Amino acid sequence: MGSVGLRNRDNWQTETMKSANKFEEDFYEVFEKYFKGTDYRIRKKPNEFSNIYVDQHLDETTISEIYTPEKPINKHGISPDFAIDNLKTGKTIFGDNKRQDGWVEGGERKDGRGNAHERMCKYFTPGLMKQLRDKGNIGNDKLPFWIVLRGNITRDPCRVREITLWFDGNDENLFFWRDKTDPTKLINHFETQIKPILE
Repeated sequence: MGSVGLRNRDNWQTETMKSANKFEEDFYEVFEKYFKGTDYRIRKKPNEFSNIYVDQHLDETTISEIYTPEKPINKHGISPDFAIDNLKTGKTIFGDNKRQDGWVEGGERKDGRGNAHERMCKYFTPGLMKQLRDKGNIGNDKLPFWIVLRGNITRDPCRVREITLWFDGNDENLFFWRDKTDPTKLINHFETQIKPILE
């Protein structure tokens, strides 16, 4: 990719980040207001998992075969976008807000570029799922995370099918927030699908 292409890519990424940050703020604002005076709270960027990889045990053979930096690694983990706590039951669900472009009317199929939706798949990994369950006090019968998607990806005929397949049988842990101007469906999804996981 040439320098012009890189500059254009940086501009695209900057605009995407501005939209993503605005989306996250909208999401928090909705729930901060909704949870006022209840047993629930929302937290931004919870840090429970900020070092989960630092403490990952490796056997001696593996350690002898990989690079070991002189200065020890003291920060290596993940940071979900949010945590919703039920202060009464002590249960927590962690999650991500993902905004991504998508293929919609007047566009082209390549408009569905980006990998935000693929990055959320880390939550399905056995090791991370165990950590999320342990920290959130969520049993094995439900997924311990909630993904909320926004932007054109929520209407992209390819991405919607892809993501729906990934969550097959676990629809309650996924929400396509198609109309940000109306939080009613988002709140309703929380009330009917997520809140029961936290009770």
